[in-house]
Amino acid sequence: MEKHNWLEDILALIIGSIMVSLGLFFFKETQLLTGGTAGLALLSNQFIALSFGQIFLLINLPFFILGFAKMGAGFTLRTVACVVLVSLMTDYLHLVIALSELNRAYAALSGGFLIGTGMLILIRHKGSLGGVNILALYLQQAFNIRAGHVQMALDVSIVATSYFLVPLSILLWSIVGAIALNIVIALNHKSGRYQGLS
Repeated sequence: MEKHNWLEDILALIIGSIMVSLGLFFFKETQLLTGGTAGLALLSNQFIALSFGQIFLLINLPFFILGFAKMGAGFTLRTVACVVLVSLMTDYLHLVIALSELNRAYAALSGGFLIGTGMLILIRHKGSLGGVNILALYLQQAFNIRAGHVQMALDVSIVATSYFLVPLSILLWSIVGAIALNIVIALNHKSGRYQGLS
């Protein structure tokens, strides 16, 4: 199967990172949470005097080591680049987008679909957003366990643990967002269907 060339990979990683950062921006603006390290960063951002991007980058540092050990240098370098891009873009999107009102239901669904589609693009070009995404991809590669199913189970678990920290309405819409995100990955990333990490 023909592989993507370096220009296609670079463009895809940028496009995927833009889509993820826009989805995270929707979540951040409506105080929604998501799974994985991004969800932990969004939650921590409410209690720690650091930006989302700074927290997201710090949380991912240990997972970069796992990625390097289990998935290789190329995958890890792409992942580091994506995490840095998403961190910077999510922190500074307010400079180019001004939202006076954003419906929480729309933010949950569209944000989830944007993040899921962005992640799918990154996966198909041998990158990721680090954290749980690295673990899910490793389990699929090593044990043929569907990455989407692993990601969904872990993401919903992470969001559900926020029960005592956020209002119930935010928690419920966050779960909707996490499901929307993972539906995209579960339906579109199956072992052997596409080149890359499968």
